[in-house]
Amino acid sequence: MQSVAERFSPIVLSIVRIMTALLLLQHPLTKFFGWPVAGRTVELWSLYWIAGALELFLGALLLVGFYTRTVAFILSGELAFAYFLGHAPRGFFPQGNGGEAAVLFCFIFLYFACAGGGPLSLDAVWKKR
Repeated sequence: MQSVAERFSPIVLSIVRIMTALLLLQHPLTKFFGWPVAGRTVELWSLYWIAGALELFLGALLLVGFYTRTVAFILSGELAFAYFLGHAPRGFFPQGNGGEAAVLFCFIFLYFACAGGGPLSLDAVWKKR
């Protein structure tokens, strides 16, 4: 079992990166376009708008695995900032303040900053050339 897990772990890293990026992209798409669910409108150049712009642009880069480590590090910081600014004032525990997703995304992105994008990424294609 150990050898099977080790064999597939790079592919699973790429799959987790892709799925995490797709889940992240739902947030800015809702903020700006009201899709996939109706969302509130964002005021131009507000912190909410800037966070959405970062999530949209960097989420797309993360999806294809381009500059994965740098993009993930920036997104990790953005989600930590979002948690402490938007959720932590409402209570200490993420379960009570609605910040579970922000904390989870933050640490997943921190992992990608260390692990990279895996073999199914533009980074891997670029590295082979």
